[in-house]
Amino acid sequence: MQGLWQQALEYVHGKVSQENFDTWLKPVQCDACDADTIELRVPNRFFQDWIEAHYRPLLVEAMTKKTGSAPQFRWIVDTALQLPMKKAVAETPRKAEPAPVSKPLTNLNPKYSFDDFVVGPSNQLAHAASVAVGSAPGTRYNPLFIYGGVGLGKTHLVNAIGHRILADRPSSRILYLSAERFTNEFIWSLQNHRINEFRNRYRERCDVILMDDIQFLAGREQTQEEFFHTFNALYHSDRQIVVTSDVYPQQIPEMEERLVSRFQSGMVADVQSPELDTRIAILLRKAKQERIPLENEVAYHIAQNVKSNVRELEGTLLRLAVKADLLARPISLDLAQESLKSLKPPVKAVSVDDIQRAVCDYFNLRVADLKSHRRHRTVSYPRMLAMYLSRERLGTSYPELGDRFGGKDHTTVMSAVRKIDGLLKKEDQQTQQALDAVERKLGLASTG
Repeated sequence: MQGLWQQALEYVHGKVSQENFDTWLKPVQCDACDADTIELRVPNRFFQDWIEAHYRPLLVEAMTKKTGSAPQFRWIVDTALQLPMKKAVAETPRKAEPAPVSKPLTNLNPKYSFDDFVVGPSNQLAHAASVAVGSAPGTRYNPLFIYGGVGLGKTHLVNAIGHRILADRPSSRILYLSAERFTNEFIWSLQNHRINEFRNRYRERCDVILMDDIQFLAGREQTQEEFFHTFNALYHSDRQIVVTSDVYPQQIPEMEERLVSRFQSGMVADVQSPELDTRIAILLRKAKQERIPLENEVAYHIAQNVKSNVRELEGTLLRLAVKADLLARPISLDLAQESLKSLKPPVKAVSVDDIQRAVCDYFNLRVADLKSHRRHRTVSYPRMLAMYLSRERLGTSYPELGDRFGGKDHTTVMSAVRKIDGLLKKEDQQTQQALDAVERKLGLASTG
């Protein structure tokens, strides 16, 4: 049995990198292996899914060469494989039973778990990476950087990571906080001469740090310096770091390059606005949790009309439920149509100034930055987006746009429009996400 499995491993080993082999195949244990069946023991379901997707064809190919037939795979999830030291600890004679360890206090939201997260194409990568981090913190995807617009599930995933780690390792010391809180605590520690306590809390008495809204550190040089050293202390001792942001690392203005470089050294995953099917699934899940009777046709209508984010989607459902209760009416399609119609904002005229302000709000810039001659990507990219929207949505002429953006030559505007158009044709996710967010803010996004 083991000889056949080892031969299959050797065959696969010659076709993948050493790093991938050590990460995904070396931890796997084979309980049974013959021409008909391979029974494999893996640390978690993420391992199973990854091997199925990436290495099963090679394993089948190897077995077919040896036995002449393709075997079936049988999987056993064994969480003990996640911690190689467990076996050594179990085999070490214990002098006395240790005192029970109290569960560490955290700020994790009990409502946010992986079981309650609806997975779809818009968030599949971020969800898979989060499950991997929660199952084996500090080993892969460290740091994990999750970015996306407001209300799309970043905070849900971060909390779910914390809950998964605590479920497997109850004594883990997890710090979940916002970048704003980190900043406020740092300032207070400086003012009260307690910086050593602050550093000890974040660098020594912490196994996992989960930080929301890292873009809040933009422009705060001293706080960035402190977080940089905190990051290094945790990273070099294999402790997990997870941060979220509303934009891609390189698009955070006034963020030090060395921090951006560290964010990009790990796994960067985005969450986008959910697709129609995912929005329907989210509504049905929320309705079940809140015990709200919701027909599929009503969920479909809401999902068709509310596209911006998960938070607004769930909020619309709850408001509809309250209205139905007050009117003593069932949640019908007619009631949903009435409610959504009243919630739609009136159509308003949009100007180049409106587009500039909306783009600046999304990228945390000043309008003066768009009109300046700065060529750094943190400014030039938003400027091109604003030019593209002004041209495509308003039909503003190239020379006029040049004037409205600080006296640029009309050929500069034409080049910007072509650049963004090219990125959209290549289905660049960052560009599409930014445009969708700005258009929603301006009321330009379609709702049909």
